[in-house]
Amino acid sequence: MKKLVAFVILALFVFLKVMDYSPVEILRLKTFDYLLTSKTPVQSDNVVIVSIDEKSIKQKGQWPWARKDIAETMGTLFKRGAGIVVFPVLMSEKDRMGTDEILSEFLKKQKGVVISQTPTTQKGNEYAYSRGFSAIGNDPLPYIPRWNNIIGPLPAFGNNVSGVGMAATTPEIDGVVRRLPMLVAINSDIYPSIPLETIRVAVGSPSFQIKSTEAGVEAVRVRGFKPMTTDSNGRIWLNWNYKFRKISYTDIDKVNLKGKIVILGLEVEGVGGIIATPLGSKWSHEIQAMGIESAIQGKTPVRFAFANLLEALTIGVVGLLVILLTPILSPFVTYLLYPVFVGLSSYFSYYVFKSYGQLWDASFLVVSFTIIFGYMVILKFLKELFLKLQIKKQFGTYLSPALVEKLQKNPDLLKLGGETRDLSIMFTDVRGFTSISEHYGDNVQGLTQIMNRYMTAMTEKIIKNEGTLDKYIGDAQMAFWNAPLDNPKHARDAVKTALEMLDDLDKFNAEIEAEGVPAFGMGIGINTGSVVVGNMGSDQRFDYTCLGDSVNLASRLEGQSKNYGVRLVIGEETAKQVINDYNVIKLDTIAVKGKTIGVGIYTIMSKDDYNPVYWACHKDFRKYYKEGNWDQTLLFLDSLKKDKVFNGFLKEYYFMMEERVVEYKNNPPKDWDGTYKATSK
Repeated sequence: MKKLVAFVILALFVFLKVMDYSPVEILRLKTFDYLLTSKTPVQSDNVVIVSIDEKSIKQKGQWPWARKDIAETMGTLFKRGAGIVVFPVLMSEKDRMGTDEILSEFLKKQKGVVISQTPTTQKGNEYAYSRGFSAIGNDPLPYIPRWNNIIGPLPAFGNNVSGVGMAATTPEIDGVVRRLPMLVAINSDIYPSIPLETIRVAVGSPSFQIKSTEAGVEAVRVRGFKPMTTDSNGRIWLNWNYKFRKISYTDIDKVNLKGKIVILGLEVEGVGGIIATPLGSKWSHEIQAMGIESAIQGKTPVRFAFANLLEALTIGVVGLLVILLTPILSPFVTYLLYPVFVGLSSYFSYYVFKSYGQLWDASFLVVSFTIIFGYMVILKFLKELFLKLQIKKQFGTYLSPALVEKLQKNPDLLKLGGETRDLSIMFTDVRGFTSISEHYGDNVQGLTQIMNRYMTAMTEKIIKNEGTLDKYIGDAQMAFWNAPLDNPKHARDAVKTALEMLDDLDKFNAEIEAEGVPAFGMGIGINTGSVVVGNMGSDQRFDYTCLGDSVNLASRLEGQSKNYGVRLVIGEETAKQVINDYNVIKLDTIAVKGKTIGVGIYTIMSKDDYNPVYWACHKDFRKYYKEGNWDQTLLFLDSLKKDKVFNGFLKEYYFMMEERVVEYKNNPPKDWDGTYKATSK
């Protein structure tokens, strides 16, 4: 349930990112402000600003000046070498001083002047000046910022000037201008911005091109000039690191403007337009200067149309990894993870912008990671605290009172969490449970009582021999030795326990048969190997248990006890460790179900059944069997039948092997190497 809450939180963050609600958008834009203003300032060699400032007003008189003064000023700029003059001041009304004709005549003769028009949501005028364009791909009109009306310059100026561009900005949700539209739609017509019109006039092209896809506008281009990558709405992200040479109108007679694009802008308090930018308040014509320089350099920042969805996917993947990995990481790795991830994600965003000009938002990823990571760390801390409080109580159900007492006196003997170590693992299972169940029929209480008596008798030997009772699995048991406390003779104690359990089972069966209850059969499998052992489970419940391939093999060995007609099967490593203590006899080399590599399986022969002649005969039988000499194998099997062991505990084993060898003789197996491939557990 607690982890489910983490998944819900993660889903909420992904949803917020996909929907891009205003807090998410504002956070992203503020992050972009840092990136957009982080580049080293660069002095522009292309654009110069000539400002009509307070000093100019004192010299020339109040604004607006007569249009003849504007013409005179532009003429001076061209004499000083200006290549293009941009005048982003709207001239939609007649000059009160009656000098419009002077400016109009100047514009007829002088090429390279760009003036402005502006979109409006209010009443416009009938003057509008557009340029031809060609559209590549989808229709761009639905994606371009749209207004209902336009206020254009007087025809005396608009019809004679080299270019008329839209002076439009599209502030973001927080009122800050970061992007500048290259295109503006007025109803069904498309108009170029001042930067785009300036580039068109600079290269002498009659039109411009728009490339669009189903996702929106991709780029705009003036023939003969490099394409300008835009967002889906035809806007460019502005580079804010450009610095422009700024000259007062009063000083224009003293400067060299050769080949420059000169913006003649108004910087008079209360008259000139002020716009909020990532760098603070800027005059409106400075925004146009940024747009022109960014377009000339062809290095406008890029925010891909799919970026938001990819960032949402990243949040989902990272959050999922945090939820899944935090519980299993060590404390050191867990606490190191946070600063490393935050540092790397932030650096990635910074690096790709610096190196490639791409805008990727790391802010919301960091926020979501912080909250999900913090939640999972708190859960992990509480879980570890709970484990420490519960462990004393837990181990009382696993171990003998003597071992529990040792742990109480010296808790350092216990290692919480998973650790890798060699264990001897035992699995037991009841044989003949169906007949026992049928005996009791509907008497469920009686069946429960007899099973409890059986489990009590078998468990007693596990506890007595310092084993750890792992769990009951229906009518089966799982136990292991050498954890949580070290036991250098764990394999011997496991086998000793198994033999004592079988002796007690015989005594138990004698008691219940006297009561008219069918006897219990039992199969035991023991394997020794490296496993992971420790507290494992869920947040709600956990057990001290072991996991690993050696555990699975122990279970498979118990299952093979029935197939091989013996009550105890031990693995190869167990056999090696107890060979000096017990009469170990090899049964087969078998690839248990689910495995391809064969392992030796063995059983323990009692002293009463063992004799040297039998042992030699059994080894020869195994030798010829491995070689695939079926005739010799059958001869030795026949000799083994004459031994009293045939009528003892290996009777079913030799009978089964004889059937197998006859089958192999009639249908020889391919690539025989002495390993039997088991088809059942």
